[in-house]
Amino acid sequence: MPIVQFENVTKLYKTGEHELKALDNVSFTLEEGKFVVILGPSGAGKSTLLNMLGGLDSPTDGKISVGGKDISKLSDNELADFRAGTVGFVFQFYNLIPTLTVYENVELVSEISKNHLDAKQMIEEVGLSEHLHNFPSELSGGEQQRVSIARALCKNPQVLLCDEPTGALDSETGVMVLKLLLKMAKSYGKTIVIVTHNQSIAKMADIVIRVKNGKIRAIEEQEEPMSADEVEW
Repeated sequence: MPIVQFENVTKLYKTGEHELKALDNVSFTLEEGKFVVILGPSGAGKSTLLNMLGGLDSPTDGKISVGGKDISKLSDNELADFRAGTVGFVFQFYNLIPTLTVYENVELVSEISKNHLDAKQMIEEVGLSEHLHNFPSELSGGEQQRVSIARALCKNPQVLLCDEPTGALDSETGVMVLKLLLKMAKSYGKTIVIVTHNQSIAKMADIVIRVKNGKIRAIEEQEEPMSADEVEW
């Protein structure tokens, strides 16, 4: 069953008389439960594509459907409701609230998501039960990223969106976080979309979407993707 559909999506940014076409007539379909990597160099349009998919921005032209719902023309309030209930986000720099504990950072999503999961259970799933009452500053980078994964999954989203989730981590910690991310996404039946420039991560994906200059250059389906243990980092 398709979970995401982009139909001839274009995104223009204007600054004065200057016009930038960040996405140029992009079309693709993603099936539910897949691990997808959007791959390309800096400035290729990867983050713009992810922002469109996550309802953080709207297309200039074209149609975007997520979970069978057309989000292309939603108002700001409707997009906020969509983000709260349908998508989870994992960012490169964690975006944890420094004045809240691990538990409070994860449990916070219960205030915005109607179908949320149990915060303590999610923290236990990512192996941080002993850090429930620690603050982000008391955790390593890898531990903070694990908290952000627990928070994203606690919303119980249909789609989990990850923007360079290992970009701020050393390779060993990055592998651990990727393995955890995949395990959690598969265990809870989520579609996971990772934006990255890292070719190694692409080897683990069911589907690789290659983006350059705002256009999709290739969509590759991998019947037997590598595990994180098999990839050479």
